[in-house]
Amino acid sequence: MTNEVISSDEIEAYWANGYAFVENALTPHQLAAVLSDFAGWVEESREHSGPYGTTPANRPRFDLEVDHTAQRPALRRVASPVDVSDSYLEVMRDNRALDAVEQLIGPDVEYNNSKINAKHPGSATEVKYHQDFMFQPHTNEDLIAVLFFLDDVTLENGPLKVVPGTHLGDLFEHWHDGVFTGTVTPEVEAAHSDAAVPVYGPAGSACLMHTRLLHGSASNTSDRPRTLFICEYRAEDSKPLQVNHLPSVYEGEVVRGVRTNRVRCSAYEMEFPEVPTGASFFSQQAKAGGATR
Repeated sequence: MTNEVISSDEIEAYWANGYAFVENALTPHQLAAVLSDFAGWVEESREHSGPYGTTPANRPRFDLEVDHTAQRPALRRVASPVDVSDSYLEVMRDNRALDAVEQLIGPDVEYNNSKINAKHPGSATEVKYHQDFMFQPHTNEDLIAVLFFLDDVTLENGPLKVVPGTHLGDLFEHWHDGVFTGTVTPEVEAAHSDAAVPVYGPAGSACLMHTRLLHGSASNTSDRPRTLFICEYRAEDSKPLQVNHLPSVYEGEVVRGVRTNRVRCSAYEMEFPEVPTGASFFSQQAKAGGATR
């Protein structure tokens, strides 16, 4: 039986607004373990001057900021950390936020993909507004990204900004002039950004975000890091229509319920996204002047 992490009112608010917040999504032990592994990767990154490591798609696993140096390491992305860390794998398979995901799109839930996105103190990088679903077409839209806060997230260190209710509206084009930029047009951003709500809270908490929700983030103007472990889940009957842009050896693992061998389809229209060839989607958003989430 699902542990009731969110109330019926919070469930109703999620479907109305496209996001929900869960306190204490990670135990103190889980938080300490994943932070320790990330600190080890930051130390390792001092030995590199560009993207390195290998994912199942033969793309780099670790991505670095352009101003990364051995003296001031700036590891900004780890793709599919569950593939190379028992601590992240444990969190992916069992956490309080996943209980909330089961309440929302269960009872049968699969792992889709994961990544770590980090903004270091003083990082000027921003994320232009986009919808995750435009990177990953599925037969239906019951996908939820869980953003675990590995640091305290504040208004100053580059919090996620979401536009409530946009998951109920249009799927906005992310191709522009024949280029997949991974972002909406400046006109769409201008029309919605004033309604954006920052999501912040203490380390160990999490934000659950609908795959169609329009969102972005600002730069880190503080002296403290902002590190997120982003783990995405999908309803077991939501089947991918294109190769996963964040491949993992664990993709499709059933983490709640059972495998039903059924498929459920919804009606929508979109252009297939461009599968990234670099270390992350940052190179795609860079075509429109974007950076990390």
